Amino acid sequence: MKKLLKKAALLPLIVLLASCASSQQKPQIVKLHNQVGKLNTQVEQLTEQATALTRQNGLNSSSTQGAWLLPVANTAVPLQSQLGEVRLSLSHVESEANGTRAILHIRSAADNSLPAFTATVEWGELDPTTGKPLQVSSQSQSFSVAASLLPRSEVTVPLRLSNLPPEQLGYVRVHDLVAQSAPAP
Repeated sequence: MKKLLKKAALLPLIVLLASCASSQQKPQIVKLHNQVGKLNTQVEQLTEQATALTRQNGLNSSSTQGAWLLPVANTAVPLQSQLGEVRLSLSHVESEANGTRAILHIRSAADNSLPAFTATVEWGELDPTTGKPLQVSSQSQSFSVAASLLPRSEVTVPLRLSNLPPEQLGYVRVHDLVAQSAPAP
């Protein structure tokens, strides 16, 4: 009977120790689950970016005019143009009331000064299966960059890409970069 009482007296102590041990592990388990969730999200983003980069490289390798930029690829693309070789990239791709706004960066690959020029930008969706541009939904607009008093090797052009939210914007294609001759004095 004494042994039974001793064991019974130890039972609350065992339960108390077990609950302490599990309460210490619970925050660690929650923290571990959160870290695993973050890692899964990062892996998904990297997989999307790698797929987009592969598609972007494929589009640009078969292109003889212009450069294809896929917003998800998040990588600069070289373009041989009338301005010389330039590198194009997109940033700040965000939702806007009637579509998407973004910043187009155009930089001289040799850090030469960029003259005044005009260009055309086209945008649209990609076929989710093939990754090729859907011409049915494509839109385009021209823009111009004025001459600068100071030499500059990079310009930024704000873009308003109407009728497609960022989630549906599959590509931006920049082409027909044409230097503007300086007006005669």
